Amino acid sequence: MSEPEITPALIAAHGLKPDEYERLLEIIGREPSFTELGIFSAMWNEHCSYKSSKKWLRTLPTTGPQVICGPGENAGVVDIGDGQAVIFKIESHNHPSYIEPHQGAATGVGGILRDVFTMGARPIAAMNALSFGLPSHPKTAHLVKGVVEGVGSYGNAFGVPTVGGEVRFHASYNGNCLVNAFAAGLADADKIFYSVASGVGMPVVYLGAKTGRDGVGGATMASAEFDDTIEEKRPTVQVGDPFTEKRLLEACLELMATGAVISIQDMGAAGLTCSAVEMGDKGKLGIKLQLDDVPQREAAMTAYEMMLSESQERMLMVLNPELEAEARAVFVKWDLDFAIVGETIPEDRFLILHGNEVKADLPLSKLASSAPEYDRPWVETPPAAPLGEVPAIGAIDGLRALIGSPNYAHKAWVYEQ
Repeated sequence: MSEPEITPALIAAHGLKPDEYERLLEIIGREPSFTELGIFSAMWNEHCSYKSSKKWLRTLPTTGPQVICGPGENAGVVDIGDGQAVIFKIESHNHPSYIEPHQGAATGVGGILRDVFTMGARPIAAMNALSFGLPSHPKTAHLVKGVVEGVGSYGNAFGVPTVGGEVRFHASYNGNCLVNAFAAGLADADKIFYSVASGVGMPVVYLGAKTGRDGVGGATMASAEFDDTIEEKRPTVQVGDPFTEKRLLEACLELMATGAVISIQDMGAAGLTCSAVEMGDKGKLGIKLQLDDVPQREAAMTAYEMMLSESQERMLMVLNPELEAEARAVFVKWDLDFAIVGETIPEDRFLILHGNEVKADLPLSKLASSAPEYDRPWVETPPAAPLGEVPAIGAIDGLRALIGSPNYAHKAWVYEQ
C-alpha cells in the first residue's frame, strides 16, 4: 500500500508547526516517510515531550534522602524503611476523558497501575482528583457519569481499592474535565526494575495484549485543541481491559523473579514508539524492530498504525537471552503474548522493518533529546480580594450555600462505585 504524500496539511494534522518540521528535516537531512512523520509527531507532541511544562517541572524539588528514583522513569520510588519502597504515579487523562469519558478515564487508571507494576511493585491503592464544569452545563452530567463509571469499572475489575479522592465543580472546567489518577504500590527497595536498556544484541520482547488500531495517534490528540470535529477523534481513545491487565500484573511480577528482565517499559502514550525510544535513549543504544513479529489483533495493519497504536495492557522488555525459555513459559501460563520483536544495536538508530521494507530509519537519541521546548507567555494570577472587601452574608444563608454547593455535598455517590 502506497504511503500518503507529505504535504503541509498532513504535517499540520500531525501537530507539527512549520518551524518544527524544518527542525525535523535538519536532523534527518531528507523528507521523512509517512511512518517517520508519525514517529516524530508522537515523540515531539505536547504530551510526550512536555514542550510547555518541562521548563517549570525542572524548578520542582526532586531529590532527598528518601528518594530512590525521581523523574525520568515509569514512576517515582521513595524509601519507607524496613527495606521497602513505595512506588507511585500521578497522571492526567483529560483529553481522552473529554472525548470518551468512560474509556478515557478507565485507561488513565490502567496506565498508572501499569507504570507502578512495571517497576516491580504490587499496586495497593488508587486515588483520583476529578474536576468538572458547573452542574448546569449541558456536558457535565455526561462527563461525570462516564468518568466515574470508567474509574470504578477498571479499578474494581483489576482489584485495587480507591482509598481517597476529590470531586469539584467549577465554570472553568465547563465542557472539558480534568481527570487526575494516582496509584501506589509496594516493593522491596533492592528489587526495583528500570527501563534503561543495556547490552548490544539483546532481544527486545513484546509482552501482554495484542496490538490493534485503537488509540492510533492518541498522544498527538492529547496535545490538540478541540473544536466541532471532536466526534471524529473518538478512535484515538484507547480501549482498556482490566482483566487482561490483572494477568499482566501477575505475569510481570513472576517474570521479574526469574532474573530474565534486563529492562522493562510500559507501552503508554505513543505505544511502541515511545517505549522503544525511551529504553534505547536511556541506555545510549539503538533499537531495531521487526514489525512482522508484533502480535496483532487486526488484519493488514500498517507500520504507521503499529508504531502509533496505544492499545492497552502491553509492555516492552529487554531480555536476558539465556532465560528466554523461562520467561516465555510465564507468559504462556498467563495466556498472554510473548514475542521477540527486535534487538538492541550499538548505533544511534531507530530502525523499523516491515514486510522486508525499511519503514523508518532515524537517529534515536534525537527523537528524545531534540524535542522542542517553549517558554509560553503567562500572566500572574491577581491576588485574592482582602477579606474586608468580601460582602457580609448571614449565618443561615451561608449554611444554605455550603449545603447546596455540589463541591461540599456528600460524595458517596462517587466513591461507592
